[in-house]
Amino acid sequence: MSSLSMSQTSPQLATWQQSWLQEYPCDMPSCVPYPRVPLSELLERAARRAPDSPACTLYGRSTTFAQLADQARRLARALADKGAKPGRHVGVLLPNIPEYLVALQAIWLTGATALQLSPLMVAEEVGHWLEATGCHIVVTLDLLAPAVMSALQRGPLEHVILTSLARRMAMWRGMLYRIERLRRNGYLRVPHDLHRHRFAELLQTPPLEKPAAVIPEEDVAVLAPTGGTTASPKAVMLTHRNLIANALQLRNWCGGADGSESLLGVLPFFHAYGLTVSLLTSWAKCDTLHLYPRFETRAVLNLIETQRPQIVPAVPAMLAALNNLMHGKPHDLSFIRFVISGASALEANVRSEFEKTGVGAIVEGYGLTEASPVTHANPPGDANRPGTIGKPLPDTEARLIDPDTGAEVGDGQVGELVVRGPQIMKGYFNNPLATDEVLQDGWLFTGDMARRDAEGYYTLVDRKRDIIKTSGYLVFPAEVEEVLRSYPDVAEAAVIGMPDHDRGEVVKALLVPRSGSKLDLAALEEYCKLHLGKQKRPRQMEIVMELPKNFLGKVLRRKLRESPPSVNGNGQK
Repeated sequence: MSSLSMSQTSPQLATWQQSWLQEYPCDMPSCVPYPRVPLSELLERAARRAPDSPACTLYGRSTTFAQLADQARRLARALADKGAKPGRHVGVLLPNIPEYLVALQAIWLTGATALQLSPLMVAEEVGHWLEATGCHIVVTLDLLAPAVMSALQRGPLEHVILTSLARRMAMWRGMLYRIERLRRNGYLRVPHDLHRHRFAELLQTPPLEKPAAVIPEEDVAVLAPTGGTTASPKAVMLTHRNLIANALQLRNWCGGADGSESLLGVLPFFHAYGLTVSLLTSWAKCDTLHLYPRFETRAVLNLIETQRPQIVPAVPAMLAALNNLMHGKPHDLSFIRFVISGASALEANVRSEFEKTGVGAIVEGYGLTEASPVTHANPPGDANRPGTIGKPLPDTEARLIDPDTGAEVGDGQVGELVVRGPQIMKGYFNNPLATDEVLQDGWLFTGDMARRDAEGYYTLVDRKRDIIKTSGYLVFPAEVEEVLRSYPDVAEAAVIGMPDHDRGEVVKALLVPRSGSKLDLAALEEYCKLHLGKQKRPRQMEIVMELPKNFLGKVLRRKLRESPPSVNGNGQK
């Protein structure tokens, strides 16, 4: 098996880059070998190394690596018979269940590209992506089937493969599930005809004998719809090379002996964070992945306490919800070696509260879909530095660029984060103009503003498009939000810029009060005078019932700018 070339420390590296490598943890390689193989080799290798080890669990039942690989080969043969091959797209519209793992592996074995569809999409959105990509096969859950059936009638969709959770559940839950299926779809039993196929029956197909040939550096393994680094919807093309590189980077970053640990698999796999950090990393490490279809606080806490995963990928909203459930009740989670927090900033009080459970560490990282997605992470050991996103992963370069001049900025200064490495996307699907805007000579311009310290740790400041320019000053909303959230009566805060004739923009704060409290805006204004410079203080404050968020719990400032939420009656300053 040949290997792709690895980046090496170059004598031409800037001083700060050489310093960063010197500060790398002693057990962490700065370079990782990447075998020149298709992404499907991760599971195939795990099945050879640990065939009888559990690859995943759901509702207490496990599937071994050998079983998973065998099912994938059988489904791959069925997909190939229906036209799946290199250059074609197969949609996946599923929650986090074993069938998702089987479907992805089967698609990659045929050489086709997996089109990641979100269960949160409405039928119109699903239909848009199916038409835009010429997708002719979709693997989906029976309860989600209505979102694709209209596309089946008008094309290009030709085949829908349906699976169900009913038989995986306890009897009483399975009955409720079937009743819901009847309500949504109008049938009790999953149908079967020339265009609709039962997942379980396709697993009776003879296995695919030989995987399709792919070029790892060129062929796209995953097409991921995303807002991208700008607000317009796009689809990111991630190659086999991109994803296998990020999985192996994370395998080395995580440490721990292969096959000795387990991971929590609750973050949705239709998002790059869940796909790579949970699923692909578990395959690269030959570790068990404990699945749950969606985040339900009590059920997930029970899963954590019964299955005892050592690695828990999460988002701050998950940790906050778990904190609320555990509040006032002792819970021992010391079996968790570390929690990985990403997707949005982790508040200090959420961290400190969760640390009371005895977890080994909570490490923050950074990534974006265009980077498969991870580029930075804190080491899980003593070098973990809370409040930062850590250091670049092995073979990943990072720079900070002045967005106005294009010049590189030094330590302690704020600049746009640009990154380069084997995990950086091929580009946006059928959108060369958007690709050229963010990819230059292999460098990905993330649109995020950050600063770097002398030891190579990066700290996010804000999104470039969210920066407020008021009277010639730059205001970073995240800094203002941190102060607002520290006020006792504020539960959540979001800060945006509003047009102003004299100042260009002024700072506006949208505030969600803590339950049971009456937020006094005048008192909050006095509090801001103590903790914020004059240019950073909100000139407008509005109390709202809730803030718009995405499925990972990240506040959508763009939606606030477009249509601010309604006031709950407590007024505006």
